[in-house]
Amino acid sequence: MPEMLDKFPLWTAVVTPMNDYAEIDFDSFESVLKEQEVAGNGVLILGSTGEGLNLTNEEKREVVKFTKSLNLVVPVMAGVGGFNLEAQIDFIKFCDELDVDAFLLVNPIYAKPGKEGQFAWFRSLMIETDTPCMIYNVPSRTGIKMHPEVPAQLHREFGNYLGLKEASGSIEDFRAFRNAEPKAPLFCGDDNLIKEFVDLGAVGHVSVASNAWPKKTRKYLDLALAHDYENLFEEWVACADLLFDAPSPTPVKALLFHKGWINSDQVRLPLVREDLKQETEEALIEADRKLNSWFEEVG
Repeated sequence: MPEMLDKFPLWTAVVTPMNDYAEIDFDSFESVLKEQEVAGNGVLILGSTGEGLNLTNEEKREVVKFTKSLNLVVPVMAGVGGFNLEAQIDFIKFCDELDVDAFLLVNPIYAKPGKEGQFAWFRSLMIETDTPCMIYNVPSRTGIKMHPEVPAQLHREFGNYLGLKEASGSIEDFRAFRNAEPKAPLFCGDDNLIKEFVDLGAVGHVSVASNAWPKKTRKYLDLALAHDYENLFEEWVACADLLFDAPSPTPVKALLFHKGWINSDQVRLPLVREDLKQETEEALIEADRKLNSWFEEVG
């Protein structure tokens, strides 16, 4: 696992492209995955950005099978989310049969367990596999904050503990996780906080922005990890914030469609394209232009 951490500090939480009828568009999906392969980024499929909970179980399995059939030279992480333990274990075993490289495990949605319940949930999943597991704190989606002692204890107990993706948007919460177990790897999960989280000890990043800016996000992260702040893109935070001006992944899908990387910007209910304002879409196109200019200067 140390090699995976060193070689792949950036993981892209890839979108699941769909056609205008909200069916998975595997041709566009292959293009999205290949863009990440060229940039050297690990790929996370079926995360919240991939609308994993909006897909049927059969669709999720098809996404995994298709991704693995491409024999990418970058690792593949599969998102495991929901609230039914047995269903999550069945999915983990299915992915293990296909040699998925890692899992992203999130707090169960809706139930809002406390510290002991959170630990028992992750432990019940991790004992079922030897595959590296990253756990995921995203209270805006799960409805509950992860207790700092949970990843600390998982790090101490499991040899396949890969790290924590921290996406609370809180620097204080990040510090709490760091203080609970300084040796446990931490990943930034918020595109607008890469510099701040790296300053506090993050070893990598799991990104939405790198869907549309795979090489540019990797460059920004590499500069931050090297503490080369002079060459960081000054407007990065403003550009990244635009990707969350409507429920994600609606904005990034719109930008990918504009760039011609996917065939449609369709999202699946409960998401709708109409939640994205036209001025946000126009601002994203301008952000793309600015990032291209910056990358030409520093790339």
